Amino acid sequence: MVTVAFSGTRDGEAPLTWGQRLMWRAVHLMGDSQTFLSCPWVLPVYGRRDLDSVLDALRVLLERHESLRTTFVLTPEGPVQRVARRGELPVSLVDAGHDRVLGVAERLAAELGGTPFAHDRDLPLRCAAVTKNGRPAALALAFSHLAVDFQALNTLSEEWKALLRGEELPPADWQPMDQAAAEREEPYPARSAKTVRYWHSVLADGPLDVFDHPPREAEDPRFIEVGMESVALAVAAQRLAERWTMSTTTVLLAACATVLATVSGRTRAVMQLVHSNRRDARTLTMVGTVEQDGLFVLDLPGTDFAATCRAAHRGALKAYHNAHYDPFEMQAMREEIGRRRGREPDLDAFFNDRRTTGTWPGLPPAGPDEAVARLTDKTRTHVTNAWPGVRFKAFFTVVSAPDTGKLSLIVDTAYLPKDTAVAMLRGVEALLVRALVEDVPMTAVPDVCGVGPFPGFKTAAPPGAGRSR
Repeated sequence: MVTVAFSGTRDGEAPLTWGQRLMWRAVHLMGDSQTFLSCPWVLPVYGRRDLDSVLDALRVLLERHESLRTTFVLTPEGPVQRVARRGELPVSLVDAGHDRVLGVAERLAAELGGTPFAHDRDLPLRCAAVTKNGRPAALALAFSHLAVDFQALNTLSEEWKALLRGEELPPADWQPMDQAAAEREEPYPARSAKTVRYWHSVLADGPLDVFDHPPREAEDPRFIEVGMESVALAVAAQRLAERWTMSTTTVLLAACATVLATVSGRTRAVMQLVHSNRRDARTLTMVGTVEQDGLFVLDLPGTDFAATCRAAHRGALKAYHNAHYDPFEMQAMREEIGRRRGREPDLDAFFNDRRTTGTWPGLPPAGPDEAVARLTDKTRTHVTNAWPGVRFKAFFTVVSAPDTGKLSLIVDTAYLPKDTAVAMLRGVEALLVRALVEDVPMTAVPDVCGVGPFPGFKTAAPPGAGRSR
């Protein structure tokens, strides 16, 4: 064990930013399952560096970014962020032995994130240095989501590379305390009020539940994440996006929302869409949590899947334009609706694209469109994680990978059993692959996807599903 002593340029206390307020509420709603909000991350050590130079680069990151030396405390006036000027970060040293360095680092990062942060006293990150043949080869880290989002993690990765090259970085001029001060002044309050009004217009008379069917006896564990690795998914999404002149995020969102609506037996899908919210140039490289949720509404057209994707594009733009708000004001509005309607609307369906780019640069050659269906034989699904309790009934996530499509689905098995989750993922894949070679009428979606309204859904997934593990 070694320690990294840091000394930043300022300390201070400020209210939470809007992004931090969203995470503050999520952390307390999750309870024992708040480790879901931990962010494991690996920083490879490029070149032959000694331990001192690696730890010095880590020190620079701690001193540059106030979010990494911030605690979060509940006061009588509400929660606040407290930035420490000085402190120490303990760093464990772990020898990789004969194992692959990045594999060891990924495992350690997951383990470091497996214990909840005590946000009022812990630094919002934990770290271990993985060594190989006596030299540091990677840093394994786990961050609190109160301190970073995935855009911030990518910023840290780029700065890490530059620091190891010996470059001097320009000052990090915009910090979360600065963002919190800006959000108290116009145009931010007006933007929040506009967004709250939009959400109110959807929630005031919309469905109170994600699913109409009552909960069944849950499986054990109740909350699971099923992952799918599919080259066919990535190839189809990329080609359809080019054909229809839209992003792969829109194509994947449309397919996931279509499958969710089909399983729920509705023609409308309402989901929370995680949005980076970094339209303000000052936040582009700020290390903090800026992500918030937009409210995505998709009314399935009566025509075909291409029209559904175009409708999803319009719906996503509206969601993005209404995804920057004061979460405390938003919650007050939802509670007001709850008092009027008997309870708050259930918004426990989500979509999140965690990729930094909308392509897969390492995809293998796939041949003509008609040949892509054969790639589904190589698709694999598996349970990737489980929790005692999370606030989701269905949560789709697109995961970064250069050479294959990675899509995961967290489900509450009291509403969607594991087999249904697998069928839904394979249904997304089947819909995109079929759309490559023909116009898919929306009336054909249940047969194409192999799913239907629960509990009468068809358990038979598309070809290849039997090879899942």
